[in-house]
Amino acid sequence: MPATKRLLTCFACAALMLTACSQEKSAAPAADKPAAAASSLVKPTDAAWLAKAIAAYPLTTCPVSGDKLTDMGKPLDYIYKQAGQPDRLVRFCCADCPPKFDKEPAKYLKMIDDALAAQAKK
Repeated sequence: MPATKRLLTCFACAALMLTACSQEKSAAPAADKPAAAASSLVKPTDAAWLAKAIAAYPLTTCPVSGDKLTDMGKPLDYIYKQAGQPDRLVRFCCADCPPKFDKEPAKYLKMIDDALAAQAKK
């Protein structure tokens, strides 16, 4: 019986270790989403900043899909945060676009910057 008891104890320990490892992995941030933390939904406390940013926003289309910002209802307003840079407003037509933006933010921010530059020339 002692061998059976030891074997059961080993199985119990292995099960506990597997449970702990799986909980650790689920608590860790996903490595394939580095930019996801860089953008966040606009909070009500950002109302004054948001009003100013919307007034200066150069695009009427979603930088990701190219659809009009109002095609799917009210646009989604996101604040893009990057260390050492001012916060930036990015507007999307729908909830499907932010994850795509997070994969290549530089590409879409360039589109916004180009539109700002063209707007400044006028």
